[in-house]
Amino acid sequence: MSSEKVTCLLQESARQRHQSSLGQQLCRQHSGKTIHASPSFTQSSSKLGHTRKRSEAEDTSSAGFISTKRQRVTASSRLQSAAPLAERLRPHSLEEFVGQPHLTEPGSLLMSQLDRGATGSIIFWGPPGCGKTTLARLLATRTNAVFKELSATDSGIADVRAVVEEAKNLLALTGRRTILFLDEVHRFNKAQQDIFLPFLELGHLQLIGATTENPSFRLTSALLSRCRVFVLERLTDDDITRIVTQAVGRIIQMESQDVAPTQDVVHIIEDTASDIASSQPDIEEPLTQPSQSSQPPSSQSGPSGSQPSTTQESTPAFPEYPQLTPKVLSTIVSLSTGDARTVLSLLELVLSARPDGDEGKLLAALRRSVSTAYDRSGDARYDLISALHKSVRGSQGSAALYWLARMLGAGEDPLYIARRMVVCASEDIGLADSHALPLAMATYQACQVIGMPECRINLAHLISYLAEAPKSTRAYEGYKRAEEAAQLDMTIPVPLMLRNAPTGLMQTLGYARGYKYNPEYAHPVTNDYLPIQFHGEAFLLKEGDLHDKTWDEDALREWEFKENGGRPWSGRPADESVRAKDPPGPDVSVGPPHTPA
Repeated sequence: MSSEKVTCLLQESARQRHQSSLGQQLCRQHSGKTIHASPSFTQSSSKLGHTRKRSEAEDTSSAGFISTKRQRVTASSRLQSAAPLAERLRPHSLEEFVGQPHLTEPGSLLMSQLDRGATGSIIFWGPPGCGKTTLARLLATRTNAVFKELSATDSGIADVRAVVEEAKNLLALTGRRTILFLDEVHRFNKAQQDIFLPFLELGHLQLIGATTENPSFRLTSALLSRCRVFVLERLTDDDITRIVTQAVGRIIQMESQDVAPTQDVVHIIEDTASDIASSQPDIEEPLTQPSQSSQPPSSQSGPSGSQPSTTQESTPAFPEYPQLTPKVLSTIVSLSTGDARTVLSLLELVLSARPDGDEGKLLAALRRSVSTAYDRSGDARYDLISALHKSVRGSQGSAALYWLARMLGAGEDPLYIARRMVVCASEDIGLADSHALPLAMATYQACQVIGMPECRINLAHLISYLAEAPKSTRAYEGYKRAEEAAQLDMTIPVPLMLRNAPTGLMQTLGYARGYKYNPEYAHPVTNDYLPIQFHGEAFLLKEGDLHDKTWDEDALREWEFKENGGRPWSGRPADESVRAKDPPGPDVSVGPPHTPA
């Protein structure tokens, strides 16, 4: 017999053995009874005998066990089970989305665009955990667009080009649009951002970018002109509480279906499903029939997972999780600071804790697990230093010390604060107290020499002094007026009277002619100190000259009520005619106070 025929016979025999083995296994699964192998396969009965004994054991203990279909673990199921709770519990529809009512409520600009079938290109700007990624995915689902997702932290121009080419082909063949969601879009430099311009212009691609940074500073003007910027606000405590309630309800519902998202579980599929199979061997294990006492009472729970309370206030909001007490719930809501991702991570820690554990220890552990969010290169830093500076300018020492403590407590460099206060000493205190600037410079040197934590005392000293010092912006505003005049014509020559004349030729040409050297006179003298174009201009106003200041009667009364104990300001003019609600003309020489009376 030739080798080809032998090979064919061996292949045919192997195929028949495989089909017979599959048939026996299917029969055992559906009947639950012992199936004897055919005599033609008794030579391979060692493995089948083991399975046969196992099936007999299942028959004898069927009262306490239930038989299941043959199951296998898929690669995608393993990846999904490894995802954190915040990822697994993302909303599946806009109706489930919590927060940002100015964007998601009916009649909003975004929903109006969505009703027309296309959203256009969008930039979502908001703090972490406010729903930027989730909202982008839901928009793509609602518009029936193909959704592609990239992160600017690990992607480049080549990845974008590949998505664009696929989007163009899909649009040409099927008419379906493609939405590219680019997370952390501000990480792309200007050259990388320009790659989107022609494709957005032609409509081949819709871009949804997400950023935590100010788009005005981090994105190019050309890209911003092709996109609409929507601002997402930090979630409120009510929003966070609702997110937690919905999450617990979904977890209880999943656990009632024997799928617990808070544990390392995997989703299972039947053999007939098409997916990537796991490299681990298939396991056929009996599942214990859950008793009535161990089943969670999910049927009595509402959509939020909580049961109506008909007893005392001490009854837990979630009886399935007694460790999630109202105090623990309020704590994780507070610690999340409006970040949905953070609160779900904390919820995962709470649900994994012992139900009978000590509440105080749990709260302490939760507080230690959350670090203060402070980015020295982000908007939060500049918001805090702005609040500190404005508190000093407003003579509010308590508020200024609070913002100082916030910045130092978050790890801010004390030299950064000291430098800003050096500027504040000249900008806001200025000529009203000439000791402010030397004190600010001394504080800056103290921070350099001493460092934290002791230099916080020096900064507190400086900021308290600056807040209580009289305020004057004459020098700062005078320079701004002079700068504006200088920018009109930077080529105006210096008057001959003011020029230096170190040589005879320059004296012959008239340099310094007519200049009066002030120290030589026993009385005041005058010279032409400005170009002829600005004769008579006053850039530095006289002390007490308030002709360019605004009089706001409502603002003054608010200050008298809040800051002055309801007493009238001592600087109010005696003439009732100037106490007008509208700002007075330039001849009025009164204005609001710089310091409290």
